[in-house]
This record gives sequence, C-alpha cells and structure tokens, in this order.
Amino acid sequence: MNIPENLLYTQDHEWARMEEGTVCVGITDFAQGELGDIVFVEMPKSGQAVHQGKSCASIEAVKAVSDLFAPLSGTVVETNPELEANPQLINQDPYGKGWILKIRLSDENEKKNLLSAADYQKLIT
Repeated sequence: MNIPENLLYTQDHEWARMEEGTVCVGITDFAQGELGDIVFVEMPKSGQAVHQGKSCASIEAVKAVSDLFAPLSGTVVETNPELEANPQLINQDPYGKGWILKIRLSDENEKKNLLSAADYQKLIT
C-alpha cells in the first residue's frame, strides 16, 4: 500500500498536498483500490466554496459511486482537466497525475484535523 509521507490524509481516504497557499487533493491508493475501475469524476466548478469534511465532488467506479470530501475549507481554484477524458488516471497514479482538485485555503488551522501518513496507515490496517 502506497502512503506517501509528505501528504496529509482524511479518515475518508482523501489526501492533501500543501502547496504555496493552496492544497492539491485526491483519493488515496487504498480508496482507488476499494472503488475499482474509475469511470467518471464529477468535479466542482472553479470558484466554488468547499468546506472541510463536506462533499465537494463524486467519483463513479464500475462497482460504486463515492463522494469526495474536502480535506480543508476554501475555494476551488483548479480541477484536473485530464480526468474528463481519462478518469482511470486516479487508478493508475492516485498521488500524481490522478489529482482531482486544488483549493485556495481559507483556514490553515484546519490542518490539525488531518492525519499523518503513520496515522492513516493505522486507520486502514
């Protein structure tokens, strides 16, 4: 199971990579494995407000549909355009080319609610 140390995680299996003033968001390797082959991603619009722990997108796989919960609150500044034509990138490279959206943070203090890689490992084992 791939759990990069440089990311933060939610109990709902999203990851967050802190970038300058923004956070890049996707689902974990564990989550994509549980979902199976991803066929569609419904993403929020750029400029949409998202709130920590609330649904902000949905991921449709062959065997299930799952909500993506925002790991941190803020405003969507970008979504991954490659996922429209190739949603399988989430299965192939969940921490790289399979990123889903980027959020401009509204409250950095919310980071304390996220899990470290070690804590996330404990959650899924």
